[in-house]
Amino acid sequence: VALITDAMGAAGMGDGLYPLGPLQVRVQDGVAMLPDGSSIAGSTLTLDRVFQRAVTVGGLTLAQAVESLSTTPARLLGLAGTTGSLETGKLADLVALDSATYDLVAVMRRGHWVLGAERFDVVTPA
Repeated sequence: VALITDAMGAAGMGDGLYPLGPLQVRVQDGVAMLPDGSSIAGSTLTLDRVFQRAVTVGGLTLAQAVESLSTTPARLLGLAGTTGSLETGKLADLVALDSATYDLVAVMRRGHWVLGAERFDVVTPA
């Protein structure tokens, strides 16, 4: 199983108007709608919420959810040699989630913390 999201660019953003191709979409309380309210216009589902639901609703173990969001998609995209797991020589891309709520805590991109480094007592290489 590979867990994914089809989120639009407004995913994770606050309420407001956002472009979606040639359209303007209004996001309110995490729901993207056409401005006239006639239709849902796109998804704002982020991968941390996908992970949370996979574990709390879908019944996946933590290990299964991690594999489904990292190793499996990397393999299916032909990227398993460079990403998808934490191994020497691979890109150091990772996220840290709160162990109780699975909320996003920190993000590392190619070995550098880009969000939440202050949460860890580590030194990031220059």
